[in-house]
Amino acid sequence: MTGYVYMTASQKRGTIYIGVTNDLARRVPEHKARSGPGFTARYAVTRLVWYEEHFDMRDAIRREKALKRWPRQWKIKLIEKTSPEWNELLVGIGW
Repeated sequence: MTGYVYMTASQKRGTIYIGVTNDLARRVPEHKARSGPGFTARYAVTRLVWYEEHFDMRDAIRREKALKRWPRQWKIKLIEKTSPEWNELLVGIGW
């Protein structure tokens, strides 16, 4: 089963959230709706700024756990490789 590791942010160089899902097209709008209490709603991390597709969900979960251990500056560099301005990627992937 395909899995996605993704990062959402509140703004450029703002609060970052790292998650994993099997359906990015469903999950990102859930973040945008801020449905339910939690980190996303509390910190408004609704802008998709980075994602990576894995063909095995177990690989995606391993990658998510590894990224969560990274220093913040490494995460920022990873985001800025593909989105220097931290633009919303949701529109860039056809949704």
